[in-house]
Amino acid sequence: MLTKHLKKTAAVAASLMLSVSMMLSSCSSSSSSDSASGGESGSSTASSQGETSNNGGMNAEKTDDGSVQADLTSLELVKIMGNGINLGNTMEAYTHVHGKEDIYPDESETSWGQPITTPEMIKGMKDCGFDSLRVPVAWTNAMSYYEDGNYDIDPAYLDRVEEIVNYAINSDMYVIINDHWDGGWWGRFGAEDESMRTAAMDMYKSMWTQICERFKGYSDKLIFESANEELGDRLNDEIDGKKGKLRKDECYEKTNEINQTFVDLVRSTGGNNEQRFLLIAGYNTDIACTVDDRFKMPTDTAKDKLLLSVHYYTPWDYCGTEGVNNWGSIKDYDEQNKLLKDLSKFTDAGYGVVIGEYAVLTNSSTPKDDTDKFYTNFLANCDLYNFCPMLWDCNNLYQRRDCEIPDGTIAQLFLDTSYAKQKELSDDDLKAQAQKTIDNEYAAAQKALEESGVIMPSDDKAIAWIMYQSSDYTKTYSVGDDYDPTSMTSGLVAKCEEIIGDGDYTIGLDFTGCGAAKGVAFSAIGISNGEKLFPGGIIEIKKVLINGNEYELSGDPYTSSDDGLCTRVNLFNEWVSSVPDDARGVTKDSTPTPMALSKTDIVNTLEIEFTFKTK
Repeated sequence: MLTKHLKKTAAVAASLMLSVSMMLSSCSSSSSSDSASGGESGSSTASSQGETSNNGGMNAEKTDDGSVQADLTSLELVKIMGNGINLGNTMEAYTHVHGKEDIYPDESETSWGQPITTPEMIKGMKDCGFDSLRVPVAWTNAMSYYEDGNYDIDPAYLDRVEEIVNYAINSDMYVIINDHWDGGWWGRFGAEDESMRTAAMDMYKSMWTQICERFKGYSDKLIFESANEELGDRLNDEIDGKKGKLRKDECYEKTNEINQTFVDLVRSTGGNNEQRFLLIAGYNTDIACTVDDRFKMPTDTAKDKLLLSVHYYTPWDYCGTEGVNNWGSIKDYDEQNKLLKDLSKFTDAGYGVVIGEYAVLTNSSTPKDDTDKFYTNFLANCDLYNFCPMLWDCNNLYQRRDCEIPDGTIAQLFLDTSYAKQKELSDDDLKAQAQKTIDNEYAAAQKALEESGVIMPSDDKAIAWIMYQSSDYTKTYSVGDDYDPTSMTSGLVAKCEEIIGDGDYTIGLDFTGCGAAKGVAFSAIGISNGEKLFPGGIIEIKKVLINGNEYELSGDPYTSSDDGLCTRVNLFNEWVSSVPDDARGVTKDSTPTPMALSKTDIVNTLEIEFTFKTK
């Protein structure tokens, strides 16, 4: 083993020295972006700066003093952690190959399109107003034979993670490390084979034992996180072609068990780990799932040292796709304000809360429209409820080579909400300032709505509309049983009608202002409050026009309701496998997919004429 390790590190050192001699240093004047967001693999030329070390990374002198603030609580810590940012698509980039014994950390570090991380990049994050760094890690990259029960982490990988930890601490940042997706091995916890479940827990314990031993002398500026988004439904992820068998309640039980195991194990390793702050992953890291009473925070031998981790990408159509490219309706503000208020359940119980990921994702350094509105209200809520927000970024808003955020508005927002800017404010003054921002943003949204003339949903109106999601998810209109005319692709024009009783109605979508829709991933006719105001109503489609031409449905539609409030007719819904028992207007040819359009079908306009009957 020693001979093999020496050969490996020598090869890495030679490779990196060659890279240094040939490439621009980090934080140069280059304006190129190295990667898109979202964890897709790609290629990148690794830049490096500084002296190479014997483990293949950059030499980072450890300045951590090993101190622990025994009386500091997790609620107090969260305020000091200020704004945070993720080192996305970097150490969690997945490159594991079973049986590969030569581990080169830079291979995985750059495999999803990111440059080699340098001290200057991390210091630049601090200078941009980020007080904390989250470093996602895929540890099985460095386990050559974990499938065979050998869970040893290659020392070179631990060395490289430690160097990045040092970069952050040397820049006066708090830093979080976790096990992040990691190829989806977490699905072993839900496997039907009990031996595989046992092996999953054995690996989890072995992994964290090694991490704890490596970092047990570090100060409490280093935080361990129990998982990423995998604790929850993803415990049933497919392994070896088989889905897991855990029921929902069992997923909650297993999530709680894993988190408790994590806390107990870390504490048992001694040293500073006995008092280290630990970040506990919520169920799916989803707020609604985590505030569910089935999720339990672990017990702990250390006092007030546990934090909760959740993520925030709501609404996903805006944060994660190109389908909705605007944000800022009254509904948007109501949704964000309510979810973040719900999360205060944990701060009220004495737990610090870290929103370990949030973002309006983009594939470039140019923010999506209304990103500033989203972040302004979001960060104000974090100040109001004392949450630590950690931006998910993969060399997008923050440009790693230039060590800056090119967009001035966004850059100033992070500086204004940094710990350095806010530390002199009392808690009351900070909350008052945050509440004022939230109130002002909401008032501006109300004024914009009044000036728009858009008919918004209300409890005493039944509005008919077409839900639509194109096959490439770039064109969308009010998908879901809650009618929201502001949830749409900019430039799209919708024709909706208020249902006042039995009669004929016409609804439609015009995509010409935003570019044609390609095919359909989902579509339905919805009538808001239909079940409440017109119970038992049936929608009979008379005519479907696509691009002005009559379209013949491939089967008969039917009327139903998923939530007991919205009346719906599915036009194309592959998530429904059969006609529900309580459907109305059913024939032998009824189907939830009568309007099947291929990805090559171009839709400029869609118009539907229907008759609504209550008798």
